[in-house]
Amino acid sequence: MNRLKRPNSRHRGLFSLSVALVAGVPLLAACSGAPHPGAAAVVGGQRLTVAALQGEVDDVRTAQQASPGSAQLISNSPQLSQAKLNGMIFDRILDRAARDAGVSASRHEVQTARQQAAAQSGGEKQLQASLLQQGALTPGQIDEAVRRDVLMSKLAAAVGGDTTTPAGQQKLLTVLTKTSKDLHVDVNPRYGTWDDAKVALGSTRTDWIKQVSGDTQAQEPSDM
Repeated sequence: MNRLKRPNSRHRGLFSLSVALVAGVPLLAACSGAPHPGAAAVVGGQRLTVAALQGEVDDVRTAQQASPGSAQLISNSPQLSQAKLNGMIFDRILDRAARDAGVSASRHEVQTARQQAAAQSGGEKQLQASLLQQGALTPGQIDEAVRRDVLMSKLAAAVGGDTTTPAGQQKLLTVLTKTSKDLHVDVNPRYGTWDDAKVALGSTRTDWIKQVSGDTQAQEPSDM
């Protein structure tokens, strides 16, 4: 892992969950199991195709190659396929948990949150550069990352989980774990295995939920 960087304010942590979903995925060894033709994973009966996953990965690699320090950006995210799949699966679980709790993230809320993040970063261009470096997010993937954080915050409020406290984080994790189990996540063995208890692909840490708080430290992608 690269050294952790502490944000300057609570608002700077807006995208920390999205960054953690990329940065926290370790090296996953291929394992044997039943084939998943054309699918990277199946979540609640919905196929997440290899083609869709590869499209996200290719977009990031293209953006990285066109950026200053491209070699370092690429070397810092070698397991990008696993990281992106981790986020894709998590988003389906979060969507279901939010729907069950009766909350949603409107387009206006997403746009407002993105504008606030851009202002905190010194402008839209600075925001895009920062998220490409820290979270392997392209400009076209930012809105989905913002939506993820807005939805997470609203879900936490709905279930009484204060994401700034261990007890609150555990309450939110419990809801997401139950939803993960209900959806019967099945991952193509080439990408690893899904852990319902951690709501993550592989042996990632359970402290990702702390990343929601702007008072914590954001992580950069690392050699995983």
